[in-house]
Amino acid sequence: MSYIYITLKSKPMRLSYSNAAQLEMMNAISCIDTEEELYELKLLLSKFFAAKAQKEIDKLWDNGTLNQEKLDEIRKEHLRTPYRQ
Repeated sequence: MSYIYITLKSKPMRLSYSNAAQLEMMNAISCIDTEEELYELKLLLSKFFAAKAQKEIDKLWDNGTLNQEKLDEIRKEHLRTPYRQ
C-alpha cells in the first residue's frame, strides 16, 4: 500500500491515499456555505464517478469482455428479487 506523509499540528503523519482523500473531502466540505454550493459539489462528484465508470466500461469494451451482444443479453435479464406468494 502506498502512503503519503503530511504534517498536522506540527506532527508528521503517514496516511494512506484513502485517508488523504477523506481529509481533502473534509476540507472541501468545510467551505460549503449554501445549498447551491452543496449541489455544485454533488454534481462535481457525480461527474467524477461517472467518468471513472465510463473509463472502466471502455476498457471492457476494448478488450472484448463487453460488446453489443452482451449488452442485449443484459437488457433482457430479469434481476428482481422474487417475492413469496
